[in-house]
Amino acid sequence: MNRPLTIVTGSSRGLGLALVQALLQRGHLVLAIARGATPAGDAAPGRLVAWQQDLADAAAAAARLEAWLATLDGATLASATLINNAGVVADPAPLAASRADELVRALRVGLEAPMLLSAAFLRASAGWALPRKVLLVSSGLGRRGMAGSASYCAAKAGLDNLARAVALEEAARSDGARIVSLAPGVIDTEMQRQLREADPARFPESAGFAALKAQGRLDSPAQAADKLLRFLARSDYGARPVTDLRELDAPDPAP
Repeated sequence: MNRPLTIVTGSSRGLGLALVQALLQRGHLVLAIARGATPAGDAAPGRLVAWQQDLADAAAAAARLEAWLATLDGATLASATLINNAGVVADPAPLAASRADELVRALRVGLEAPMLLSAAFLRASAGWALPRKVLLVSSGLGRRGMAGSASYCAAKAGLDNLARAVALEEAARSDGARIVSLAPGVIDTEMQRQLREADPARFPESAGFAALKAQGRLDSPAQAADKLLRFLARSDYGARPVTDLRELDAPDPAP
């Protein structure tokens, strides 16, 4: 039986790592891309391909992905999915007090890399007669501003409009891919710890993030990964290119 292929960025920890683990359990062929090493765990040989790749060099990452996809035979796959999960939060602070290198990195990893990787994925898989999906892991902060996190808000807003534009392009193709920019809810990750422990003088919303943790309102990475994969498996995936997981009805059964 042909195996689904799923590519996951930001795979070394948090949501990305939880996605990789869940996908391997479901029998997927997984390409995991992260700056750090992705723990292989008990993955069977040949089921997990792990790259250490800095997504701040988005052009190199995209070229490597396109070359790797060109080595695959689409006829041996059941489906192909790209999950652009990687993101960076610059040190929480007002824009005028932020370091230029941190702002640049946040936008390169959070917006430039998903754009170039998505382009490479769509080009390389265009001739494959199978379902193709792109998922951009966005945030509610792509749809509202938050003082002290301008670069993150800007990157996530960019993902939302990227999904809208590419959805129109792919809808014009008979074999077009389906794309969604998804806000998955609030997840208990290192990024969340960084926000709730930030200096309140530089990041006024730190107390709110601390309260979410104290009140038990954060999903674990494993819980979030399960919800996200259920969403990917929905029959209506792609109907709304910009979606918030918390606003949906109960998802279709798990893949």
